[in-house]
Order: sequence, then C-alpha cells, then structure tokens
Amino acid sequence: MSPYTCPQGHTSEAGDYCDTCGAPIAAGPSGAGGAVAAGSGSAAAAPGGSSASAGTGGAPSAPAPVTAAPAGPRTCPSCSAPNDADALFCEACGYDFTTGAMPRPPDGAPGPDAAPDGQQPAAMASPVPPPVALEWVAEVWVDPDWYAAQESEDACPSPGPPTVVPLTAQSVLVGRRSVSRNIHPQVDCSADTGVSRRQAQLTTDGQRWWVEDLQSSNGTYVGPASGPLPENPLPPGQRHEVDEDQRVYIGAWTRLVIRRATDEEKAARA
Repeated sequence: MSPYTCPQGHTSEAGDYCDTCGAPIAAGPSGAGGAVAAGSGSAAAAPGGSSASAGTGGAPSAPAPVTAAPAGPRTCPSCSAPNDADALFCEACGYDFTTGAMPRPPDGAPGPDAAPDGQQPAAMASPVPPPVALEWVAEVWVDPDWYAAQESEDACPSPGPPTVVPLTAQSVLVGRRSVSRNIHPQVDCSADTGVSRRQAQLTTDGQRWWVEDLQSSNGTYVGPASGPLPENPLPPGQRHEVDEDQRVYIGAWTRLVIRRATDEEKAARA
C-alpha cells in the first residue's frame, strides 16, 4: 500500500488522518501509487483508435498531486491560542497536537476521566515519585559571584531572600517550566534562562541527597559553601552525593542549598 501525504507534508500509512500530526487526509496516496491506481482501470485501445475502460465510460483521471500546505501559525482547538506550525503542545494550555489529549488539569483538580471520589482509575493513573514527609527543603538563591564567573549577557536579578521549595518526593526535577513540552519541575528556576528545561535530578534515601546532571546545556556544578567556586561540571548521567556543607550551582546565577526543614516549615505543611 502506498503511503499518504497529509496537508502538512508528513508521510502517513493511514489514509484518513495523519499518523504524525492528526490532520485529515482528503487526497489519495502520494507518489506513484496514485498513477498505478489510475492505470489499472483502463483497457487496451478499441478498434478504430478509440480507447475504452473496463466497466466505465472512460479512463479515470489520476489524482491531483498533493502539495504541502505552507507552514503558519497553528491554532489550538482547546484554547484558540496561536502556536508554531511544528509545536507538539500548545504553549498556552498544554494541548497535545499529536494525540489530541486535552490539557492537564491544575494540581488538585480532578481530570475529565476522574473516578467519582476524585481519583483517577488505576488504569489511567500516571506513575509519580513516592511522597516523603517534609524533612528537607531546597533554597533557590541568586548568587552574584556565580553570575560574575559565568559572564552571562542576561541582567542579574537583585539578590534577596531565597525561594524555599519543600522537597516532599524521593526524586525531584530541577529546571525551567515549559507548557508546550509538558515540563513542570518541582524546583522551578524559570527566571534563570541559563538553566535548561530539564537541568538536573535530585534524589534522596531520606538521609542523603544526590544530584544528577541531565545533559544540560551549561552544566551542573557542586562546590563547598565557602571557598572557591567550582570550575568542573558533573559528568552527565552520573549521580553525585551532595553533602550538607556543599552547594549546587546552575545556569547564570542560581545557587541551590539543600538543608533540613525547620520546625516552623514542618508545622506550616502539617
């Protein structure tokens, strides 16, 4: 069976909707397949120079060639927001252009397929890191010294009190949020454009913490709380234990401090 070509120029085995982007396919198969189909219905020329077809009054014409539609803004069917033509997810609401899946509901809100008690059925549940009691937090700092060493072209924010992120899972993602890519890091460093979308993974056994670089663009560094700044990034894909007197440096100005939660912080989460 000859492949089909959708209006976006993708090759699809299915003839009704594109396998890649889901666009409806109105025309027949592309390439030589259409020509072969047209030729198979014609018969040899009849005496006298006229040609006849088997069972029809004449040879059917070959289907018109399919041309790819010019790339342009892609309107989200969920929220009507414009997106790039090659976007996989809507940047505004997270709609999946490939599968047609609706946006993920806000945290705590039941989804459209939720069970009557507000929980998803077991078949629909997504695997999540196992929760742990609040014993640790991550402080996200703006570090002027780290910024000066990176020589970034972006303006450094004014240093101030850190953002305190409760660490309530055995594995948490560090990075920058992206609705279009469905990336929602627990330690959100979106203000620092030098941080990759999926920068690093923090994992714990309840008593110790490890950091693993996820092949980030600018690397993940670990250094002491006092002393010179680290110069060598961690090897991607290898876990490195972070001692309580060490700091994690990422992006253009971000410093992460992993420490035990105070009694006040634990009480606030109770």
